[in-house]
Amino acid sequence: MSKGIYIKTFGCQMNVYDSQRMADVLKPQGFTATELPDGAELILVNTCHIREKAAEKLFSELGRYRQIKDERAELGQKTLIAVAGCVAQAEGEEILRRAPFVDIVVGPQSYHRLPEMVNRLGLDRQKTVGPQIDLDFAPDAKFDELPANEANGPSAFLSIQEGCDKFCTFCVVPYTRGAEYSRPLADVLREAKGLAAGGVREITLLGQNVNAYHGDAAGRAANFAELIRRVAEINGIERIRYTTSHPIDMDDDLIAAHGEVSQLMPFLHLPVQSGSDSMLARMNRHHKIDLYRAIVAKLLRARPDLKLSTDFIVGFPGETEEEFQATLSFAREIGFIQAYSFKYSARPGTPAAILPSQITEAVKSERLAALQGILEANQRAFNEECVGRVMPVLFDRPGRHPGQMIGRSPYMQPVHALVPEDSFGQILDVRIAAAHTVSLGGELATPVAHAIATATQGEASV
Repeated sequence: MSKGIYIKTFGCQMNVYDSQRMADVLKPQGFTATELPDGAELILVNTCHIREKAAEKLFSELGRYRQIKDERAELGQKTLIAVAGCVAQAEGEEILRRAPFVDIVVGPQSYHRLPEMVNRLGLDRQKTVGPQIDLDFAPDAKFDELPANEANGPSAFLSIQEGCDKFCTFCVVPYTRGAEYSRPLADVLREAKGLAAGGVREITLLGQNVNAYHGDAAGRAANFAELIRRVAEINGIERIRYTTSHPIDMDDDLIAAHGEVSQLMPFLHLPVQSGSDSMLARMNRHHKIDLYRAIVAKLLRARPDLKLSTDFIVGFPGETEEEFQATLSFAREIGFIQAYSFKYSARPGTPAAILPSQITEAVKSERLAALQGILEANQRAFNEECVGRVMPVLFDRPGRHPGQMIGRSPYMQPVHALVPEDSFGQILDVRIAAAHTVSLGGELATPVAHAIATATQGEASV
């Protein structure tokens, strides 16, 4: 009998990948995804500890699900509530204390054991087994036991590396994801080939420090550039992306791959966090601004059309006005076409949480607004530069209007265009005609294809 599973995902692309894999591992037990939690036999919250007030958001979410659980219980229906991810890893016991109605707490390295945890609890209301908790660190065991990663569209995430050894003073990842672990090269290639066979044309390689990859390859360590080159050899893979990278792991071999591997998209997410060397030192980032500049210069020599996105934190403890102005200046200098910027918020257990000179919320908000003004101007300027250009766009979802689909440019911009009905999963040349704040509009560059799209639109309007 089919059972519903509702998964609420917070956070990064790694969590999106993990949520899909949790759905995959439960599929043999008859669980199928539902869009709403109300009728689900299993409600799973996949948490992220990076964002501000992560635990508070979790408990607010759990309050809604408790009501659903109680309402279903009155109808004689059992609902299991599970909490997974980084907040589960960091605060598992506290979750069970504050929300005793939660049935399962499972860390990001243990979710392959979800089926046996669900089985022990059962959906039979007669079972009275207590809450299940598993916070083990064993990424190798997890990947060995996960089922095949099935394609669910033309783009797919592929996790190749987990954990972090960098210990930035603001970050909980080393404590919630563990030490750096790289999957064996053969395992990654096997999964990539399976995705390609299922129709995937674009793969995003994932890791907390993805470019620190050093997977086993028959007794030696394969670096990240080698992995990219091997994935590019797989028939059907036409686009390769990766995230999230660290500046100190951008070696010359990887930089060269950006110029030599045509499938590697000319868009790189390379977090910098601050434009001030003194701030970077307090953050324990292991790099300086001049090193970042040198990396960008090398990348542009290898791939002149490459553009960057990044991460910034403002209001880190002790940040002076001079240090903040250095960040603004650096954001203007590099011209990041996309960026994620955040106010610093303390994470319990991290060194930065106990640093003196914490910045007030008012100052953090003011600084964030100033930085985002620059970043948004950079993004708008690049989008406007794209008008008149022809870009290859991978179409992967329907648009709001008849005959319209949305795809992604090489630079990850959403692109709206009228296209033939069979364009899903295809990479088509689009002439960009309009630039919006975060997206582009265009029309197919091939006259025949444009005529077909126009006819399709006309039929849909009848």
